[in-house]
Amino acid sequence: MKKLSLLAIAGLSLLASNVMAAVKSGAVEYELDGTKFVGQMYYDDAVTEKRPGVLVVHEWWGLNDHAKTQAQKLAELGYVAFAADMYGEGKSTDKPEQAKEWMTEITSDVEAWRATANAGLEQLKKSDKVDAEKLAAIGYCFGGGTMMQMAYGGTDIDGVVSFHGSLPSAPDGTEIKTKILAFHGNADGMVPPATVNKFTEQMEKTGADWQFVAYGGDVRHGFTNPNAGKYGIENLKYDEKADQRSWAGMKAFFDEIFK
Repeated sequence: MKKLSLLAIAGLSLLASNVMAAVKSGAVEYELDGTKFVGQMYYDDAVTEKRPGVLVVHEWWGLNDHAKTQAQKLAELGYVAFAADMYGEGKSTDKPEQAKEWMTEITSDVEAWRATANAGLEQLKKSDKVDAEKLAAIGYCFGGGTMMQMAYGGTDIDGVVSFHGSLPSAPDGTEIKTKILAFHGNADGMVPPATVNKFTEQMEKTGADWQFVAYGGDVRHGFTNPNAGKYGIENLKYDEKADQRSWAGMKAFFDEIFK
């Protein structure tokens, strides 16, 4: 039998290590005010020490593959990510009418909206893999609006990131403790210039540490979702460059707040 070279042994060792280390995921059931929710936790089992946790809040479609994919990508970066369920039972849809109904139901009561998001955050904090002193949250579309409501409601978190979010304005007198980063497509017909202007004006009044990044050209709503164009809504369109740039911006933001 031929002896293996040191280089071959090293290669086999590296291969074995890569096979053993992988992102794990599992459903997490929780309850709030009698409603059952089902989120999905993601983490890299090769990381042994506690690490920052990131909450992920889905688009108005519900907890679908897009939110779960983003959570997995965060786990691949070394974070523990929890894809929260904002509608209950982990449900999702591809029908705009149903999505609008679910979203309207929760956003009609701001306090309940914030409480539902914070219930997801609590599940993340309960993980024994999470450093509960280092927490952030990201959201898409409806989830981006949820990020703002968490910040406006005083959620104790290091930073929030909104991707093509609805950009609700901060109420007068709001004090914001968390850092805020928002990414927006300048051709987003669902969030017109008047809404953007009101958002930035009110944000400035709060004295918060905030950033707003707008992508020019034909960058529309849903620019991070590769399936955005499949829903039959003209304003929804995936944009690879804006997707990549916003993700890179988020990573830099996390490097800053978690340093």
